[in-house]
Amino acid sequence: MCYENVPLVNYLREKGIKIDDLIATALELFSPHPGVETREKASELLREGFMEALSDVNVSCLIVAGFLLEAAAENGKVPGLTSIRLRSPGGIVADELLGINIATYIAGARGLFEFVRFDQIKPGILKNLGPFVNDAIGGLIAGVSSNMYTCASKQNLI
Repeated sequence: MCYENVPLVNYLREKGIKIDDLIATALELFSPHPGVETREKASELLREGFMEALSDVNVSCLIVAGFLLEAAAENGKVPGLTSIRLRSPGGIVADELLGINIATYIAGARGLFEFVRFDQIKPGILKNLGPFVNDAIGGLIAGVSSNMYTCASKQNLI
């Protein structure tokens, strides 16, 4: 699939996030698994998985919502959400819910468990993103990463 034909790829690129950034972040928590024993195989499967997820209009809606919500919060446009509360630990949970929903939409309950791993460690680009965007992108990476392991395991059984 051609990356330029996927609107969400272009949207993320405009925000400074490239497919290679998503793959590199996913690979920071890579663990060899039956059917995906090498980083090279993982990169290949992740690239395919990201292209599939980024082609889904529902994923687009949720990712864009994260960016818009973060911009609104930073500009004081979210009622009751001060800049102090936005940046303080435990101040809000809506960001986590956004990431959980993206991961679960892409990969079901397995995506949720993968989201927890990425959310706790915040590897790669996740550590440089704001609270809503890091969880939205973390949910995307977690869902695609989880699917990579699941699909590889299924193919390994055949």
